[in-house]
Amino acid sequence: MKSSLSDTLDHISFSLLSMSPEVILAIGILLIMVVGLVKKNDPSLILLSLLVFSFSLLFVIEHGLDFQEPIWLFQGMLKQDTFSLYLQALVDIAGILTVIMSWRNRQLENYISEYYALLIAVVLGAHLLVMSTNLLMVFLSLELISISSYILAGFAFNRKGAEGSLKYFLFGSVASAVMLYGLSMFYGFTGTLDFSSPDFFNQLQNNLTPLFFISALMILSGFLYKIAAAPLHFWSPDVYESAPMPVVAFFSIVPKLAGIGVLMRFSLAIYRGGQSPYDWQSVLSAVAILSLTVGNFSALMQKNPKRLMAYSSIAQSGFLLVGIVAFLPQGMQAMLFYAMVYMIMNFIVFIYLQYFEKNGVASIADFQGAGKTFLWPSIFLLIGLVALTGLPPTAGFTAKLFIFTSLWESYQVTGKNLLLWLLIFGLLNTVVSLFYYLRIPYYAFVKSSESTVKTNILTFENLFGLILVLLVLLFFFSPGLLMGWINKITFAVVIRCPLSVIA
Repeated sequence: MKSSLSDTLDHISFSLLSMSPEVILAIGILLIMVVGLVKKNDPSLILLSLLVFSFSLLFVIEHGLDFQEPIWLFQGMLKQDTFSLYLQALVDIAGILTVIMSWRNRQLENYISEYYALLIAVVLGAHLLVMSTNLLMVFLSLELISISSYILAGFAFNRKGAEGSLKYFLFGSVASAVMLYGLSMFYGFTGTLDFSSPDFFNQLQNNLTPLFFISALMILSGFLYKIAAAPLHFWSPDVYESAPMPVVAFFSIVPKLAGIGVLMRFSLAIYRGGQSPYDWQSVLSAVAILSLTVGNFSALMQKNPKRLMAYSSIAQSGFLLVGIVAFLPQGMQAMLFYAMVYMIMNFIVFIYLQYFEKNGVASIADFQGAGKTFLWPSIFLLIGLVALTGLPPTAGFTAKLFIFTSLWESYQVTGKNLLLWLLIFGLLNTVVSLFYYLRIPYYAFVKSSESTVKTNILTFENLFGLILVLLVLLFFFSPGLLMGWINKITFAVVIRCPLSVIA
């Protein structure tokens, strides 16, 4: 009995030491709340938040450099592997970029401690979600992200912000309830919460009923809601339009990447190396086609740049799903490359949308003549939008090339016509995206304006944006700098069942 208790305590201690990034984030939340109580709206909280994200990122990198084999933590509830570490690094970088974006945003000045504590809480939830191999842990992590996000969505503190936050909460509550019901049915089928254990797969093999398919769809709906994939995307345009710009940029990256991470783990589990009697590849292909089509065609009709980016986010979820749909290591590596590039591209765009918003630009038509008045911000915004379109010489082109190449390889392996249709829809939607991504540059550079005022080149936004623009160009000319690290990720050990090994 003493030996068993001692072993348990040792395992808990080992798990806590292995989760140093998450411990730092949790401590950071407490420190920011305490400092906020003592010194309300103290600007030092911004620096403290930046340090919390930076130290978390450093420990994630340290774990990645010292990585030898996957580690199961807290009795198998969490799993630390190269896949989770990579996504954790991305969400930490997104947290740092969001703090930098928020630095001079006046909408957030009166609630600094609450704002940064909630940002860190979302990132902490994302850390836990990408490591989760336990159904209960998946739900708790997802709710930590969701509840914090509901509050952040209303940080504009106006009527429109309250409406957007309420819609997000209502839709999210329904999605969570549906997902929880699906999780409970899965537990009833298998008798275990660990979806990476052999028992889980053995029980699924013995309980292949239509109810299993329905419950899996209910669980997938929760993940698809979080990544704003169609048909569970209805919340995103209103939330994007009403929330402060740094929050919108944050929402477009952190919850999406965390959702994609757990969606990939769960999809591999139920796909069972292609041995599942249900064609999950076709299900996810249909979702990807719908997301690409709804996102791109709806964006064509938008006049507000934030709503345009909301539909862009829906379409980008479709491209990320393509990497999972391939069910090949090449596809998942392409998805991770796309995730990094997407984060950089999106932050470039949102940095300059915030800059123009501060200068009175509220609609796409208001960008008329901005290329003369705000030359360098307009050029950098153009590069970001060209990258999102997927045109050379930006890393957006390279990322989409990798994604489509992996999908073609999957089609050659399986011969499924739906994969070919997904490839065709993806290419056609890329062409469609040209017409809305380049509307802002069209107004900025082609439409004339009477203003001849020139702005200062050496602004904070230009220096910040220049770094991200250089990265987008660098990953086009030298994608191996990033793919070299991604290629070290072994997807065959994402879950513990031999059936999940991907050839």
